Amino acid sequence: MEPVEFGEMVGEPEAVAAQRLEEFLAQLRAAFGVEAEVVVERREGIVEGRMEGGDLGQLIGRAGNTIDAIQHLAPRVVLNGLPAKVRVVVDVDGYRRRRLELLRAEAEEAAAEVERSGEAVELGPLPPLERKAIHDHLRDRPGVETESEGEEPERVLVIYPAG
Repeated sequence: MEPVEFGEMVGEPEAVAAQRLEEFLAQLRAAFGVEAEVVVERREGIVEGRMEGGDLGQLIGRAGNTIDAIQHLAPRVVLNGLPAKVRVVVDVDGYRRRRLELLRAEAEEAAAEVERSGEAVELGPLPPLERKAIHDHLRDRPGVETESEGEEPERVLVIYPAG
């Protein structure tokens, strides 16, 4: 894959990030030789890029390893040199959305167990984007607190009783 080069882009950092993400995903699509539509949306400091189409399994990879690698690289490429903090999220064929729904349900069950037992429950290891989604999901739930512990790539999310 050739180095990602962007044409001249001007405007708000979020708009530039969206343009760069669209180009990055288009180049990725070409490098993998897959047929996919690239859709980029902006909302409240988040730029989300989605690739949708036919057989995109190779972009997801076994246990999500490839999409996790793409997610790791995308912000570093897209936000390079931009002054503002913008969150970059990448999804392929709805994998990320489905995975986060499953993790939120698992976190709800774990939080209920923590409330019942008074004992901490560990989820993980999880990539940073997934840990953040669970922290955000449980943030306002009374009775529990969350923390990330350990070192990458084995960093886990732990749900503790509040207090």
